[in-house]
Amino acid sequence: MIRPPLFLCLALLAGFGLGWMSRGWMPGPVHPAQPVQPAAIAPPTASAPPAAAGGAAASPAPEIGFRTGMTPRLDEPDPSFTPEVTVPLLEALENGAFSIEWRGNAREQLRMTAINRSDKATRLTLPAGQSFESAHGYVVLPRTLHIDFKPGQTRLETLGTLATASTNMVEMVTFVATPTQQPRLSELLAYLAEHPEVPIPAAQTAALVILENLPASAFARFAPAGSDLPSQWDASAFKVDTVDLVRALVVLRGMGLPDEQLAITIDPQTRIEAMIDPLAHALAMQYYGIAPQEEWAYWKRELLEGEPSTRHYALYGIARYYPEVALQMLPGWAREKRTNPVFRQTALSALAEIRRPETLPVLKTLEGELAAEPELRKAARDAVAYLETALKAKEDEALPVHFRFGGAPLE
Repeated sequence: MIRPPLFLCLALLAGFGLGWMSRGWMPGPVHPAQPVQPAAIAPPTASAPPAAAGGAAASPAPEIGFRTGMTPRLDEPDPSFTPEVTVPLLEALENGAFSIEWRGNAREQLRMTAINRSDKATRLTLPAGQSFESAHGYVVLPRTLHIDFKPGQTRLETLGTLATASTNMVEMVTFVATPTQQPRLSELLAYLAEHPEVPIPAAQTAALVILENLPASAFARFAPAGSDLPSQWDASAFKVDTVDLVRALVVLRGMGLPDEQLAITIDPQTRIEAMIDPLAHALAMQYYGIAPQEEWAYWKRELLEGEPSTRHYALYGIARYYPEVALQMLPGWAREKRTNPVFRQTALSALAEIRRPETLPVLKTLEGELAAEPELRKAARDAVAYLETALKAKEDEALPVHFRFGGAPLE
């Protein structure tokens, strides 16, 4: 027997999924005919938002933070080392105390081979903002580093760096240390000093936003919704995972930069992609001000009022975070011939995102039922293959949202 809260959830979502399209919530030809509501699903009933997957009670959102795993680091002096002298990098190079070679990829990585040619235990200090130049562009250190050397010691280290231009050609080349400064990055460097948990990809994204005010498409790995046209950013070397894109937004807001002045905040697809992505979901809720008890209303709003090119993406979010509801709702959407094809294919894809064994026979049944509709049958077959892979891997929560049907803008 279905418990009352779940029944109410199913009833409410049934109203969303199969009733709203008949109320004209999308313009023009999106709903060629009124969808038929499956008899097994009750009509809409007023209720509280359904609990998210797992049924855990809502709790206050924690303070925004990042996962790093970046230990040990060179940005804190080693308390076990007692230097006889501490020398800044440029001074050490100028007086000949050190011989250093640098090779990097003009993006996030700089390899240092350094020899302490003095007879003293030396702490070499590389300040935040230290610049390095190559034929392919400039990079800077995001944080101050302290590297300790015994007399005559050679050390090989790989340092994290930030490119200062999106036009940097990414290739391993030789660099030289320079006194060149990037004053426009001074506030970012100060922020990074106070927030050592910010990873390099997020810091790099924030740096290019500050220096060039680039849009989200310059950084996002997800494909633009509803468009097959090539973009000038398709080959960008500075693409990051969605979670790092949101982390960069957190950094920029933390620095006090107004959202309305930043091109990266304009693309509405970023928010729904971040809300779908399990790695970015919690951080996105905090950044966009979506309280746990408001999440259901968010998905409803996206279905009703979201951007035409991404409204159907809400089905992926419902599948991920309200799987019981989605398992009842989505097969009906996939079967209904009068529903917009974009939503039918999305329903099949989203069913795979539930990532539960009981979803597999449902998809296989749909594959057979949709045999007369080649595109939908293929979508069902692909969903079955994706789900089987996910279940075998037993790493459902770590898998990104690969299986996405973008479709054309719903206009």
